[in-house]
Amino acid sequence: MKLEHAGATHVGMKRDHNEDNFLLMPEMNLFAVADGMGGHSSGEVASQIAVDTIHQFFQETEGDDEITWPYKPSRERSYEENRFAASVMLANRNIFEQSMESPKYKGMGTTFVGMFVHGGKTVYAHAGDSRAYLVRDGEITQLTEDHSLLNDYKKIQPMTPEEEEAFPHKNIIVRALGMKETLDVEVSTAVPKVGDVVVICSDGLCGEITDPDILKYVLEAGGDLQKGVDTLIKAACDNGGKDNVTVILVKFLKP
Repeated sequence: MKLEHAGATHVGMKRDHNEDNFLLMPEMNLFAVADGMGGHSSGEVASQIAVDTIHQFFQETEGDDEITWPYKPSRERSYEENRFAASVMLANRNIFEQSMESPKYKGMGTTFVGMFVHGGKTVYAHAGDSRAYLVRDGEITQLTEDHSLLNDYKKIQPMTPEEEEAFPHKNIIVRALGMKETLDVEVSTAVPKVGDVVVICSDGLCGEITDPDILKYVLEAGGDLQKGVDTLIKAACDNGGKDNVTVILVKFLKP
């Protein structure tokens, strides 16, 4: 299938700098969002290291099957799943090492979510609370599970929307690039259909507007993906825009 894409990032309405970065590699069917953490400029540094490392890794491994990987492949994963996971684990290591070498970058990190399409399948990789959604046949499905304290708590104790809103630690991330020397990257694979639209976003989008609203704006945009991206970002900003907002839309088309 052919892919169309559009992506953009916005500082939001409350922040004075943007710690989000995004990666568009249409030549390799690779798209990703990284939402930096750490304050000042360090979050931006972490998310930039993430997208730069993954970009470079995919370039280097594209034409050379014999190149040495930094991590041993898992027997439970396909070649492409291992390739994507290895790139994210390498990004994690690069961020962690940078944070150890410089006091001003201590504690920096970034969430990550990305998709890679190859051989008729889509591989998703993520860590943190940036999300991927699938819009298919007029419905929206969250493809990723937030690695957050709130989500962990909800698995133990069901919560009402009001209780979720009042939860005192809802912004605490339990998994992200740069937090530790090693990273458990969550990887999944799906088979796409013609007409599918994948939404990849930082929590600056899904933290401000609901999943039904995301669906509505994607459907209203039709085939104009850039309009969809711009409308989603505007909606998040109009709803408060408390965080940076980054959105990528990828649509699967007939060959």
